[in-house]
Amino acid sequence: MRTQRRLRVVTLLSLAVVVLVVLPALFGLRSASKDPVFGSLDSLGVPSWAAQDVRDNGSGSRWCFIDCRFRERLAQSSRPINDTNATYAAALKKAGWSLWKVTDCPDTAMPGAYSCWKRDEFTLDLWVRQPECAVDQVAQQDPTAPLPAAAAPPAPKKCVGSTVSIKVQNAISDTRGKPEPKQDKPLTGETPAPTLSNDPLLAPSAPTPATS
Repeated sequence: MRTQRRLRVVTLLSLAVVVLVVLPALFGLRSASKDPVFGSLDSLGVPSWAAQDVRDNGSGSRWCFIDCRFRERLAQSSRPINDTNATYAAALKKAGWSLWKVTDCPDTAMPGAYSCWKRDEFTLDLWVRQPECAVDQVAQQDPTAPLPAAAAPPAPKKCVGSTVSIKVQNAISDTRGKPEPKQDKPLTGETPAPTLSNDPLLAPSAPTPATS
């Protein structure tokens, strides 16, 4: 009977340790290792056709130690640029992001659809452009290479859709829209004005009287 009681006590203590110590530690390590920003991008709720082949990259510190963290997500969409951009813009607005009209946001200089967003302490750049397969086809074309006379040019493969690029960074490290730091005046003094001295050595010599 005593042995059975000891076994029960040991079993209960082991279960208590697992529930109270081991599981919270595992969940804590999991939450610490996963970037919450990527988690918020996952919860945008865009259709599956707009989030294919998702690739995430990040660098820097989440706590802005030395360098603030920079996140980038690349995804492929099976629909054109306008449809994909409208879908992501609606999802960002629903998630609490607001359009950020800033001078340095290259909305017209970049091909495709480019927009900047802001929420809380983060800024986000959304760039929807032509698909990667179209870029690869252009790169493979060599107009200087002659084709044989009997050879017909190969038919191009069907390339549809668009590529989505999302970049997120901390607003404190985003210099766009912030005034430039004032430059200190150079440490050069003024040139003093020349002063006249009563030193006879510096005065012009008087004419020597002629001898009689």
